[in-house]
Amino acid sequence: MKVILKDDVSKIGKKGELLDVSDGYARNYLLPRGLAEEATAGRQKEWETRKKGLELKADRAEKAAQETKRTLQGKQVLLKASAGDSGKLFGSVTTAMIAQAINFQHKVKVDKKDIRVNETIRQVGRYDLTVRLYANVEAEMSVLVEAE
Repeated sequence: MKVILKDDVSKIGKKGELLDVSDGYARNYLLPRGLAEEATAGRQKEWETRKKGLELKADRAEKAAQETKRTLQGKQVLLKASAGDSGKLFGSVTTAMIAQAINFQHKVKVDKKDIRVNETIRQVGRYDLTVRLYANVEAEMSVLVEAE
């Protein structure tokens, strides 16, 4: 029986997928729990239309991420932090601080969870980082930490 999943089902599929499952599994488990609906001809057409719309939306989001990558790729972010005479910071530079600096200096909103720094920033200096903008779209940047 063909069904369209209304919710993510462990080991079966994700929400919105069109699947072919056994009749008993569909009638006894998926349909009564509201996890899926039977894929009639009308619902399959609706599903195909919705799928095309989602693909277009994902394509637009990826193009926007590529444009943002061109804006950020190879750029540097300047951060000022309080440090001692030896250049050691009082505390450390967090990804939230870097995200805020990218937003302020380059006018690009980036989530702190999408920033990956290879090492903890506890010294004054230049550090490389990666910003994840979309699936498989990442921009390489650097952060320059100076003492206040």
